[in-house]
Amino acid sequence: MPVVAANGIELYYERQGSGPRLLFFNGSGATLRTSGALLLKPFAARFDVVAHDQRGLGQTSVPEGPYTMADYAADGAALLDAVGWDTCRVFGVSFGGMVAQEFAVTYPSRVERLALACTSPGGAGGSSYPLHELASMPASERSALAMTLMDARWGPSWFETHPVDRAIGEGYAQRGAGSSPASADVVRGERLQLEARSHHDVWDRLAAISCPTLVTGGRFDGIAPPENSEAIASRVPAATLRLYDGGHLFMVQGPAAMPDILEFLAA
Repeated sequence: MPVVAANGIELYYERQGSGPRLLFFNGSGATLRTSGALLLKPFAARFDVVAHDQRGLGQTSVPEGPYTMADYAADGAALLDAVGWDTCRVFGVSFGGMVAQEFAVTYPSRVERLALACTSPGGAGGSSYPLHELASMPASERSALAMTLMDARWGPSWFETHPVDRAIGEGYAQRGAGSSPASADVVRGERLQLEARSHHDVWDRLAAISCPTLVTGGRFDGIAPPENSEAIASRVPAATLRLYDGGHLFMVQGPAAMPDILEFLAA
């Protein structure tokens, strides 16, 4: 099992594919097991990808908290050191986009190109929806809200005429169904990640990102609203903004987004 001992913990990682070097940062609660086939596979077809279970998740250690966004960025830097990469391209989705921003403002000389998806800068630039608050809601209320957060258009009438979105929504709703109850460590790690997420703020430091940057988002995203993507692009000197007709899962809702991101990173 590939593990890097760094920053007082053990980071589980995987390396796959060939081509330009790419560091991949995953989203909230996501692990290599849960997102490998859907998200990592397209990148591994074009790049030499290094991705890891972030602290508190998957097969990586669940250290005592609290965690900070700087901790997550430092874990990424330690992973690059371990595989011998001075620089690389960087991609981050949702929470991973927050970590990617923190990484890019902290280690700008290590980032060749940066692509961000459905994420937020925090602070005056706007924060993503406070997912840590969902835990206190009744299950039925939480489930209904989760759908509209994913895509503001989603609901019975929309799904009647949009079968692709219906299938995506059903897959999201059923994620984890039938699995064993989460262990105490899993619950604690996910909670600590969401706490760190709630303090994310790179707004005043975004100008430090000097590499070509692509900022992408969905026009109907209720977690990372499009205005947050616009805010990021307004502060990063070499940024390009692209918004798509989708929600938080815009990369799988339409055919254009993923190829655009891959082409940008490969340039």
